[in-house]
Amino acid sequence: MRSVPRYLTGLPLFLAIASMPVSGQRVAASAEARSNVIAASFSKFKNVSKEKFGIRKSKYLRVQSEPATRANPADYSGTYEVPDFGFRLELRVNRDGSLDGRGYEPVGENVQRSFVLRNGKVEGALLTATKVYANGKSEPFEGAFMNRSVYESPTDKGITIFGFGMLGRPITVSGITIDKFFFEKKL
Repeated sequence: MRSVPRYLTGLPLFLAIASMPVSGQRVAASAEARSNVIAASFSKFKNVSKEKFGIRKSKYLRVQSEPATRANPADYSGTYEVPDFGFRLELRVNRDGSLDGRGYEPVGENVQRSFVLRNGKVEGALLTATKVYANGKSEPFEGAFMNRSVYESPTDKGITIFGFGMLGRPITVSGITIDKFFFEKKL
């Protein structure tokens, strides 16, 4: 364990440790770990077979998601949408990882609210910001850029889509409640 710097010796130990500078490696590792957790939540596997009256029906689906880290964070800039659900996100990411963004999300049937992203940054594949609505209310915003591959059979070569995955509070749209949102990047 590192020794506590002299200027922090008068503080209780937990405050002294919390006040110590964090190395860039540790921050990068935590951003990578969080990106991995978010991407893993978008992965799933299903392989079900049923036989009835001698007829066998099978259903296979494998979705594999992994963080997509770009060497230049500006490559994440663009428009992202959740197909069929009315979510949109427009990002302008700078080379240093800082960003400006705006978007909208559904609140109910045919009702949307807009927001802007403040204090946004990209570390590795992880994006963090504060979502600020038109009425001034705000909430944390976090997600990961990822490649999401879908395989519909064990021999399927799959389709890979680049996008942005976000875990959020549950929203009901068209009678469906969702709490994971995958924004596909529009070309």
